[in-house]
Amino acid sequence: MTWPPPDDGVDVRHIQPYEAVKAYRCPGCDHEIPPGLGHEVVVPRSEPDRRRHWHTGCWFKEQRRRARGENPRAF
Repeated sequence: MTWPPPDDGVDVRHIQPYEAVKAYRCPGCDHEIPPGLGHEVVVPRSEPDRRRHWHTGCWFKEQRRRARGENPRAF
């Protein structure tokens, strides 16, 4: 059995490579996410206009930081 991740006030959606049609800048590493690369879209529920596109690995690393209580990166 797997447990759902703790609710940290964000909604996360995985973008498949065929859905990724634009380039974005990842806030986790400050590198470009090129078109055609699967990634995560993270949307703060309280501020949906502040959604950000993250590399999948960068987002998982950020989740671990948040779970340990470290300062999260800004959205």
